[in-house]
Amino acid sequence: MNERQTAIRDARELGIPKMLLLGLQHMFAMFGATILVPILVNSYFNGEGLSIQVTLICAGLGTLFFHACSKLKVPAFLGSSFAYLGGFATVANLNTGIYADMTMGEKLPYACGGIVVAGAMYLVLAAIVRAVGIKRVMRFLPPVVTGPIIICIGLSLAPSAIGNASTNWPLALIALAVVVIFNIWGKGMFKIIPILMGVVISYAAALIMNAAGMTNLDGKPILDFTAAASAKAIGLPPFTLAKFDITAILVMAPIAIASMMEHIGDISAISATVGENFIEEPGLHRTLMGDGLATALAGLVGGPANTTYGENTGVLELSHVYDPRVVRIAAIFAVILSFFPKVAELIGSMPAAIVGGISFILYGMISAIGVRNVVENHVDFTKSRNLIIAAVILVCGLGFSEGLTFTIGSTSITLTSLAIAAIAGVILNAVLPGNDYEFGANPKGDISRGVGMNPQNSGRD
Repeated sequence: MNERQTAIRDARELGIPKMLLLGLQHMFAMFGATILVPILVNSYFNGEGLSIQVTLICAGLGTLFFHACSKLKVPAFLGSSFAYLGGFATVANLNTGIYADMTMGEKLPYACGGIVVAGAMYLVLAAIVRAVGIKRVMRFLPPVVTGPIIICIGLSLAPSAIGNASTNWPLALIALAVVVIFNIWGKGMFKIIPILMGVVISYAAALIMNAAGMTNLDGKPILDFTAAASAKAIGLPPFTLAKFDITAILVMAPIAIASMMEHIGDISAISATVGENFIEEPGLHRTLMGDGLATALAGLVGGPANTTYGENTGVLELSHVYDPRVVRIAAIFAVILSFFPKVAELIGSMPAAIVGGISFILYGMISAIGVRNVVENHVDFTKSRNLIIAAVILVCGLGFSEGLTFTIGSTSITLTSLAIAAIAGVILNAVLPGNDYEFGANPKGDISRGVGMNPQNSGRD
């Protein structure tokens, strides 16, 4: 195919200046979605959530670490995972046991501790894949389980989107409209970065509205630059060591089921785009190990979970430059940017309405991707077993809004709705007869397993 003939697999032939520009393009592709995660988490934790600086350095170093684990062969970028947003929101709302008298800032390290454990679950799956093979493992995590779980992740966050957007509906609708326009009608690189364009254009609208004297519905100014004005130009990221508690672990760790499926889908998509089977070489166990270690290390220092980014797969498709060196350049750019606190504070000054407008579509899209996961894998709902599994997952994921709290010894443990849903789905799938799912039988369906904002259906015949 001509596409394969024009592919560039060693970007050094283009020269250093072009390689730097290509790396910058990859950084822009991941930037909007990656920084949106700490912005959203800060809205859950009343401003005491994740640091944008820490998020950027964890994305950059996590990507470099992933490349080292995968023999420097896989052109993947690891950005912030949206899958864990529901977990952060749940931890922020915990008010039993040790969390009863905690401030929001004191709760955050426990959420990050849960991410460390979630990252460790990748290592367990990597070891199992290495030992028994991917097809046997995936029989326990078919689309009839992962699809409804992803649906629950998105729908559980819907009230947060409405709450943020309602602070200033005109501004929220501008952000929403921009994301939709660029996602549907954008051309070239602009189609790959709808979130970034939504942030930039709606922020410009906020500047105009603020200068015109307009305010939010509660009378507060639309923009507040107090923190940005006092921030240093250059400074170290404010790392926070993770803390561990069984309740927070049970909130965050089950989400790894969805994020691991996202990883497998993204590696399948990258393989299809580049024309190399990365699941076989360097091997899915290596890519899972790299992603898991990057996620665990990010959580350990107060960062969000990492995940392979469909947005950067889109850049590979767009540029036909498949050299992993270019992605590593983007990672270095992210690390450098993390040492500029003033830039981080300017980004952090984004109005809640913009966050609401963007997450308005983002959270719904997460659920819609769960539906697509089910549809594209041809899950047969004429079979009672599939109906039962999906029904139980959805009711557990959306019905147990307060979770289940119980005490073992002197320890208070809360199982959240998503944890209950994940456990129920995996168990039902294992015990009910008739599981006929085989990973690899439907490559397009396997690729659609992710929860990223702009996943790429890059499978080819």
